[in-house]
Amino acid sequence: MLEKLEKAEPWARVREDRVNQSSIGVLSIFQLIQSHAWRRQVALAFRACYKLVKEAAGAEPRRHCGYYTIMKILACNGNRPLAEAISAYLDLPLTKASVRRFSDMEVFVEIHENVRGEDVFVIQPTSYPANDNLMELLVALDALKRSSARRATAVVPYYGYGRQDRKSAARTPISAKLVANMITAAGADRVLTLDLHAGQIQGFFDIPTDNLYASPVWVKDIQDHHSRQDLVIVSPDVGGVVRARDIARRLDADLVIVDKRRERAGVSEVVNIIGDVEGRRCILVDDIVDTAGTLCNAAQALIDVGAASVYAYVTHGVLSGGAVQRVIASPIKMLVITDSIIATEAVREAPNIRQVTIAPLMAEAIERISEERSVSSLFD
Repeated sequence: MLEKLEKAEPWARVREDRVNQSSIGVLSIFQLIQSHAWRRQVALAFRACYKLVKEAAGAEPRRHCGYYTIMKILACNGNRPLAEAISAYLDLPLTKASVRRFSDMEVFVEIHENVRGEDVFVIQPTSYPANDNLMELLVALDALKRSSARRATAVVPYYGYGRQDRKSAARTPISAKLVANMITAAGADRVLTLDLHAGQIQGFFDIPTDNLYASPVWVKDIQDHHSRQDLVIVSPDVGGVVRARDIARRLDADLVIVDKRRERAGVSEVVNIIGDVEGRRCILVDDIVDTAGTLCNAAQALIDVGAASVYAYVTHGVLSGGAVQRVIASPIKMLVITDSIIATEAVREAPNIRQVTIAPLMAEAIERISEERSVSSLFD
């Protein structure tokens, strides 16, 4: 056992007389590693010993114990159920902290654990109420920076303001860039997000940014529920063609495009259907459903040209205003969304809206970032 440990990494070498050959439990190895002076080396030593401990103990070792944690997860109030699911998947407790409001609604964050030198991931989507959730994220990042955290990663499952990624008219802002600047200035060293409205938003950040894709989750769910059907993958607009094409390729299905015209924000009109859908089951794929006007109009247009049925898979279920009732009244048999945004009561009670979790995907990415491993290989 000692020979394997010494070969793992040069800094993992220890004197033989300090190792009790009969002590093969996780606790004894953690006590041994704790003597190292550099916490970064401790984390690397933990990873080097991970498989060795599993073989020796005959069981899966926990990722944490009372002596050392390889990373910390801090949850704000934006989507605590998702943060708890990620925490459970990683077998790590959430960092003890309080995120509350003063009487005048100022945001206050207090971290109740030592985070000095730690690799901390702050989980907070900037969904409704967007400004409150964004402010919580910024204040939490500032608290970590002033607490000497080694690295603070902003995990933003839903990146609010992402649709304001360009000047849509004269004298209008590019708010997606402004928010990126604010997150960076608050103290984030890295950003992890999911299905940005436009991939180019990654370039708005001057820090490393990982944009995950929900496509593996969608492909699995489609295979589980629609595997024996004559499927066609539909992009509800030209901007989503790349996303829809990727899923169509993975499923070996045909691709159809809905050509639409948007006269003003939140209102769209279907102009043409490009592709054959007659008698086939259509799967609409998009990144955001807000008012659901585009989605419902596209579904009705597909039915009008002979589609057998229409289902929809959308990553971020914003579903504002009367969107839920609009979906219920539409031809969409089932709208599937992720839990990047916490579901409202109306969403949970809707008969044709279903939510699937992205916690395993986000957790795997968090673990790979902490361990300095490839994130892109998740999508190979």
